[in-house]
Amino acid sequence: MTLRSRIIVQCLGVFVAMSVLLFIPAGTVHFWQAWVFMGITFVPMIIFTAYYYKKDPVFVERRMQKREKIAQQRWIMRAASVLTVLSLVVPGLDYRIGWTRELFGGVPTWVQIAAQVVTLVSYSEALVVMDANRYASRTIQVEEHQPVISNGPYAVVRHPMYAFVSVMWLAVGPALGSYITVPLSVLFIPLLVLRLLNEEAVLRRDLHGYIEYCEGTRYRLVPYIW
Repeated sequence: MTLRSRIIVQCLGVFVAMSVLLFIPAGTVHFWQAWVFMGITFVPMIIFTAYYYKKDPVFVERRMQKREKIAQQRWIMRAASVLTVLSLVVPGLDYRIGWTRELFGGVPTWVQIAAQVVTLVSYSEALVVMDANRYASRTIQVEEHQPVISNGPYAVVRHPMYAFVSVMWLAVGPALGSYITVPLSVLFIPLLVLRLLNEEAVLRRDLHGYIEYCEGTRYRLVPYIW
């Protein structure tokens, strides 16, 4: 398949999968929070991918790689996939059954909207990170002649992508009107920490200049904390 065909198939596949995971558990398509969430995640992704398909197809190809070569990363990503599915299914079930309404009186509309905004901003900033680092593959690897990226968000923390993804996932539950989804989202954090620690070990070993970059950029995920 051509790169264009693969992009179309992958986008359609993700759209169908998200629709199934969100709306079937909800038992209705009148789940406005899910429609907003899907718009937030799909519209920027489609615009970003279409732009870089023309400008830098190698980067798009790199972002489409999924097969991890490191055993530890494979099980981390399997666990993350399970959490992703649960984080989309549970809000739909919550919408249908009403666990959050019964336990907490529901999520106020303004909180849901604020959480949707946080999701949009965090997702958009993750795209900014990818623009700054065109070597940001979905798998852990070091390519020949790959440079160390130390400008932009990488001047603040060593793993800005994970920082924004963490914030985004913490907002998913409230954005979808489900407080009981928040504990599932919190579980993403230790997985991301394990992933970035393993990634740093690979980069320190294989990427020239990365050790010096770590010495100059002290914080991994949260400025002034860690």
